[in-house]
Amino acid sequence: MQLSEQEIIRREKLNKLTEMGINAFPAEEYTITDTTESIKQDFSENKQVKIAGRLMSRRIQGKASFAELQDSKGKIQVYFNRDEICPGDDKELYNEVYKHLLDIGDIIGIEGTLFTTQVGEMTILVKNFTLLTKALRPLPQAKTDENGVVHDGFTDPELRYRQRYVDLTVNPQVKEIFVKRTKMFNAMRTFFNDAGYFEVETPILQSIPGGAAAKPFITHHNALDIPLYLRIANELYLKRLIVGGFDGVYEFSKNFRNEGMDRTHNPEFTAMEIYVAYKDYNWMMDFTEKLLEFCANQVNGSAESTFGEHTINWKAPYPRVSMTEAIQKYTGFDITGKTEQELFDFAKSIGIDVNETMGKGKLIDEIFGEKCEGNFIQPTFITDYPIEMSPLTKKHRSKEGLTERFELMVCGKEIANAYSELNDPIDQRERFESQMALSERGDDEAMFIDQDFLRALEYGMPPTSGLGIGMDRLIMFLTNNASIQEVLFFPQMRPEKTVPQIELGEDEKVILEILKSGEQLALNDVKQQSQLSGKKWDKASKTLTKNNLVKVEKIDEVLLMKLA
Repeated sequence: MQLSEQEIIRREKLNKLTEMGINAFPAEEYTITDTTESIKQDFSENKQVKIAGRLMSRRIQGKASFAELQDSKGKIQVYFNRDEICPGDDKELYNEVYKHLLDIGDIIGIEGTLFTTQVGEMTILVKNFTLLTKALRPLPQAKTDENGVVHDGFTDPELRYRQRYVDLTVNPQVKEIFVKRTKMFNAMRTFFNDAGYFEVETPILQSIPGGAAAKPFITHHNALDIPLYLRIANELYLKRLIVGGFDGVYEFSKNFRNEGMDRTHNPEFTAMEIYVAYKDYNWMMDFTEKLLEFCANQVNGSAESTFGEHTINWKAPYPRVSMTEAIQKYTGFDITGKTEQELFDFAKSIGIDVNETMGKGKLIDEIFGEKCEGNFIQPTFITDYPIEMSPLTKKHRSKEGLTERFELMVCGKEIANAYSELNDPIDQRERFESQMALSERGDDEAMFIDQDFLRALEYGMPPTSGLGIGMDRLIMFLTNNASIQEVLFFPQMRPEKTVPQIELGEDEKVILEILKSGEQLALNDVKQQSQLSGKKWDKASKTLTKNNLVKVEKIDEVLLMKLA
């Protein structure tokens, strides 16, 4: 394993600690009585506290040092004084361990008393400290210059998503997104449970990937010697439970779709689906807008949230616009009664990329998605979808060729999908067969025929309405994040590029030795100390910068060099 100069130094410090009999990774419990939050909420002079966290900064001034400790609740200033920590003649704990063998990023436990500094900052006077974990990699250290500009911040999205553990440590504001995410799940659960509905779990590995039009991931079960699919939706299993006698069931499910990735799509995502017996899609619209207003208030303390340049008002009620009306308004084209060829020709005429594998449903969906979706900023129900787009939905009770379905659009994106559920097994079989015909034409998102689900419907499913919500997309709107990667702890990433192994020569090692303090030095000073000829200096410094081992930047017309 190739180690940077700082990583080598930290391992040398680890060895010295071990030689001194200090375990840098102790196993015993460290009892904590306080947090940064509880200290600030109940602060009193001279109060004894015991806290643990990560050392995030320090300013050593001889026998005293101010530092900053960060735990899961925030940060607090701590004051190390040699004579307080080492009241006897032996000053090794401060002089050697604290000053020379600890590093930024180390996790320590602290016992001490509270006091307020002359500038009014709440501070812990350290009486004793314990090393709990030695950090063998340095944290990124952002610096703010005199103009308030932050340099070297940990801001690269790919690094942040790939190393979320570092992101959460050095960008603590990121944690608030995930706190709000959990608040949203808790709020939704509370709303459903208070309504008397029952949380359940359904299979992730399925013999038929049903409940949505999507391309599945395929795996193989060795013992049964059969193909299995990762769940694309949990709809058909939840409906089986309604057949079995539950009046209302819901599930937060991990779903998987083997499709493209972009700022609003991740191949693994979380959906919530709920099914309630003896209800229809009109009732579900009322239920949905009350649910989302409740969630917005629980997450943000307000029925409003900011998303980019928009202020979204989640307060019920929401406008209701039929899909036919929306397409006619934004394209001038009435889809009512149109043939597949007429829809195909119109889509082509307005510049939409369509092909012969697309049936009427796909063509209408493409027209709506390209020309209408982006116009709906505030929460709006798009209702009454054509039957070709909705193979699991009841036919509309009064409008020929349409179904009782709605989607909720916010800022041009769909976040919820709901139906009056199709419970006629004969009609459902015909819809499945139409999907199979599309599959034979090359549509790899067409639904499979689920014979067991049809059998369940033949036993009788009561009139039911179901709702699905994309939880990741909803939290994007509630936390003002345009990228789904920001609201997933560990989004899917391309394989990490391996760093090429390089052989360092003696000249490169000389330069690294000069920079090992971690301080930023004038490039000319480093060059002079290295005593390398111009040719050797140029070659060695280029090797180090090219391989990201050192960084060179210009500040106030002076070239500065430091370890990367």
